[in-house]
Amino acid sequence: MSTLSRPAAEARAVAPGKFTRRFDQLDRGALAIAGGKGSNLAELTRAGFPVPPGFVVLVSAYEAALAASEMGPRLSAALEDLNVDDTDALQAAAKTAKEIVSKLEIPEEIAREITSAYQRLGGKDGEPLVAARSSATAEDAPSASFAGMFESFLQVRGVESLLGRIRDCWASSYSPRVLFYRAKQSMPTEMPVAVVVQQMIESERSGIIFTANPATHDTSSIVIEATWGLGEAIVQGQVTPDRYVLDKKTLGVREMKIAATRPVGDETARQRMAGPERVLSDTDLTTLAELAIRAESHFGAPQDLEFAIDSTGTYLTQTRPITTLSGVTDRPQTDVDGGRSGVAHPAAAQILVRGMGASPGTATGLVRVLTDVASGKEMKQGEVLVAHMTSPDWVPLMRRAVAIVTDAGGMTSHAAIVSRELGVPCVVGTRDATRVLRPSLRVTVDGSAGTITEAGSAAREPSPHPAKAEARPAAGRVVTATRLYVNLADPSQAESVAAQDVDGVGLLRAEFMLLEALDGAHPKQLLAEGKRDEIVRKLTEPLARIAAAFHPRPVIYRAMDFRSNEFRVLRGGETHEPVEANPMIGYRGCYRYVEEPELFGVELAALQEVRKRHDNVHLMIPFVRTEWELRRCLEVVNRSPLGESRGLQRWVMAEVPSVIWRMKDYAALGITAVSIGSNDLTQLVLGVDRDNERLASLYDERDAAVLAAIREIVVRAHEAGMTVSICGQAPSVHPEYADFLVQQGIDSISVVPDAIERTRVNIARAEQRVLLERRRLA
Repeated sequence: MSTLSRPAAEARAVAPGKFTRRFDQLDRGALAIAGGKGSNLAELTRAGFPVPPGFVVLVSAYEAALAASEMGPRLSAALEDLNVDDTDALQAAAKTAKEIVSKLEIPEEIAREITSAYQRLGGKDGEPLVAARSSATAEDAPSASFAGMFESFLQVRGVESLLGRIRDCWASSYSPRVLFYRAKQSMPTEMPVAVVVQQMIESERSGIIFTANPATHDTSSIVIEATWGLGEAIVQGQVTPDRYVLDKKTLGVREMKIAATRPVGDETARQRMAGPERVLSDTDLTTLAELAIRAESHFGAPQDLEFAIDSTGTYLTQTRPITTLSGVTDRPQTDVDGGRSGVAHPAAAQILVRGMGASPGTATGLVRVLTDVASGKEMKQGEVLVAHMTSPDWVPLMRRAVAIVTDAGGMTSHAAIVSRELGVPCVVGTRDATRVLRPSLRVTVDGSAGTITEAGSAAREPSPHPAKAEARPAAGRVVTATRLYVNLADPSQAESVAAQDVDGVGLLRAEFMLLEALDGAHPKQLLAEGKRDEIVRKLTEPLARIAAAFHPRPVIYRAMDFRSNEFRVLRGGETHEPVEANPMIGYRGCYRYVEEPELFGVELAALQEVRKRHDNVHLMIPFVRTEWELRRCLEVVNRSPLGESRGLQRWVMAEVPSVIWRMKDYAALGITAVSIGSNDLTQLVLGVDRDNERLASLYDERDAAVLAAIREIVVRAHEAGMTVSICGQAPSVHPEYADFLVQQGIDSISVVPDAIERTRVNIARAEQRVLLERRRLA
């Protein structure tokens, strides 16, 4: 075990160096010379927080080493006029810059000072075990975190090893992600970096503390995640930690989720215990919470802290502002996955109905109970739509609603999916909302907690469409190798969503635009009336609006996937649709296009019209069961004018499990990409009707069998030379799904608009964990 203290007289005897400073010789005002991490640790040390001893290799050391090498002009030339949006140019410039910096010779004067500071930390034979962490001058600042972008190195021992890691930290200042981030933050391309050298804690337990909930922006909570062993495992996402949510005022535990894993020997593998075993005791939680509250008070802003616990005590190893908070609230919120986290309704608010929270947010309005679309003519903007279940022809009504409540359905029912994409709070599976909720009753719908309560007449009216509000300015763009797409349905959202940090549209649903174009009629009915050109024109306009908003980013248009029961409710539907016992696995998707090429041709014509001006729109074919069926469908595409459109990408949805065994066949037909539809894939792997609320407990996209199917799809698609995405609801409602998908090597993930920001962060953390693991195995 390392000794963490030195005699005070010895510490005072050492004067500040030219190139190095101990933590207690700096403070938070030293950002320009010690970087964000160094100045924050220094401030914690001077304020009396328990911080392992260490020192900072100042920015001046880097500047002096660069000047002595006379490589400064070459470095500047490599970065001059760099267009970070040009991926090839960015990679090339970063590679050149990193090579220059990583080969810098550290002048003897600097090396001697670093050696002296290092040896004063103690340790066996004057070679203590330390961590070397990059500390950029804009890192861990209130406006930009650079979280996870710079290099850190643990278990460093010996002078030569430390000097090498310091060079590596300097070089990490020129990685592609850092250069991109700087450019988008309007920061200088060249920015010096300091290095924190800190004595390692032989951690028995460690983790992170947030003094506000970063997922819900709840400032009344403290969130602590903890694991056994070194803290890097949790920071980089290597392990599933315990999670504790505490009340900031009482320090009482609101929520506790136990991971119950321990390290096995010196290996990184984890062994599940026979029973739950908490990483942190109640005493530990109180100690950590008190330290966190003190830190928040001292810095004057919510903090993201790292801690380590060994046999000698509890230590803080890092702190930084939480840069993702905006629109903060001081009341408890519900987790993204719909789990309860202590939401307390006012005593006067009676819970009338409970169901499954399907789309987050709260809204208040008058109840409008509808039995069918025709009865919705009198529905007004801002009312709460209450129905047994919705289908595609309900979309115009859903757009008027401030919130949506249904008797039936689960997390992937039509009402749930559409509500999330419209940004409207939604509760599904209530069983009896249409009976209990009286017309014109004023209620508040909590789409996170899954409750509908009676609202007083003075209740505050929230925005009916929070997703359509102006996008909040991001504190800093998180750059990921895995592309992040968005699921889109409503053309009116195109511009606001395109302004967010997304790489394109991974799923553009045809159904909603078609409903507008069809004006409540069955498409075959309009074709019979000679209105084909009118349908094409009405479909082209909204599609072109979306394509223009996202250009040149890709927009993947999924052809209409109405089921027969949904088509039958349209005008003329009874004439043109069969009656099926189970339409969910009936006449839909690819097979329908083969059987009704004229109807499919309407969509192909609209796509071709749009691609004349916006070549970023591509075609995705859903619900593909067999190779011969897909081949005939593609023949329809190729015979149409769209088939001659250069650069058109042909995608298929990976929903039917047969896709696993037909990947090479599909690739041979010219398919270049697959997108996993986790909703239908889960349904078909588990044999669960996803619209049946009675089976909701069986429907789980996280089931081992579903995950195994996804893993096989990714592997086999890559073997066949195809890219892989996912556009089902799983990544939007289960944040941990991103970690699994990144581990499998998926190329892109598509989520609903409300999940963009948190998913990008989840992807970045998962990618860091994968890189760390690869580095460990190398």
